[in-house]
Amino acid sequence: MSPLVITFWLSLFGLFYIYIGYPMLLWAMARLRRVQIRKEPWNRPISIVIVGHNEAHRLPAKLDSLFQSDSSSLIAEVLIGSDGSDDHTAEVIAAYPDDRVRLLAFEERRGKPAVLNDVVPECGSDIVVLTDARQELDPAALMKITAAFADERIGVVSGELMFRPSDGATTAAQGMGAYWKYEKLIRQCESRFRSVPGATGALYAIRRELFRAVPVNTLLDDVVIPMQAIEAGYRCLLETGAIAWDEPSQLASQESVRKRRTIAGCAQLIINQPRWLLPWRNPIWWEFVSHKLARLMSPLLLVIALISNVLLLGSVLFNMALLAQVTFYVCALIGWWYRGTGRISRSLGLPLMFLTLNVTTVAALWDAVRGRFTATWQRTA
Repeated sequence: MSPLVITFWLSLFGLFYIYIGYPMLLWAMARLRRVQIRKEPWNRPISIVIVGHNEAHRLPAKLDSLFQSDSSSLIAEVLIGSDGSDDHTAEVIAAYPDDRVRLLAFEERRGKPAVLNDVVPECGSDIVVLTDARQELDPAALMKITAAFADERIGVVSGELMFRPSDGATTAAQGMGAYWKYEKLIRQCESRFRSVPGATGALYAIRRELFRAVPVNTLLDDVVIPMQAIEAGYRCLLETGAIAWDEPSQLASQESVRKRRTIAGCAQLIINQPRWLLPWRNPIWWEFVSHKLARLMSPLLLVIALISNVLLLGSVLFNMALLAQVTFYVCALIGWWYRGTGRISRSLGLPLMFLTLNVTTVAALWDAVRGRFTATWQRTA
């Protein structure tokens, strides 16, 4: 077998492992080694932390969803970390009719990680729930996300980000919905097997004693904070019933900005937390590398598979392989054209999302190479 043939098959094997092999192996391991978690209704006070910049227009609805939840009586405090806001955040909090809401205003905008480092230690409850101003919480979310803390092995519980169904969802939104279903399946299996290497930033809870300050330039605080708890010997679970509702991005460009930041954050993990690359330092090394880092190699593997396939043309096998690759990319480009014309296609959404994700990965890695790590979030729409 020639080196070129080996290169082609290795690139395909790498892609298969990243997107199909790892989820399949993980599913099997979760079935074979599923650890039972003790869950009981949490009946002690909890603290809520919301960090944001210029979120005055969203805070009333967010606070209403918290205090209308099934566990509202357990909320001891809601701390609003205002990250250099220059809107009416202070006035909104002052006018809100519940004295459990407290504003911690920081004049200089520093980014969410720096504000979390200051706000979370101020919490007075053993369990701290971190959530964003954007998403509305399901009424049962707080009850479900705290139940697993009856098990002393659990340090972090992640909620579930779900997108509201829409009959008029664009092709990009269709692909985004399919991608999140795929992601949720992987996280469910990781949770059943050992731990999820990160949480959903829109909603997760942590034992206050396990919170450790993160570098202020951190892009993925919802990965670093849970991973630090895992390092300490605790588990991070996904609670699928703890739902934060959101709207899917209707434009691929909007989602691309978010994914570019997320992928750049994965590259940043290698720089800021190199010890997690060591199997003897990282209790969930396999999950961390396979889920968070391996996808960074996907664009390179796609290019290698395409180029080596072109060079191997001549046999029926390699001719069919190239036809399959070209067909997939054409479907993605048609999906891109559909997006531009406003037309909707369920079948083209997934190829479009896959291609967009890999193009975004290249851009994010270029950001990482140039050190373009900015903790302050910029809205995409």
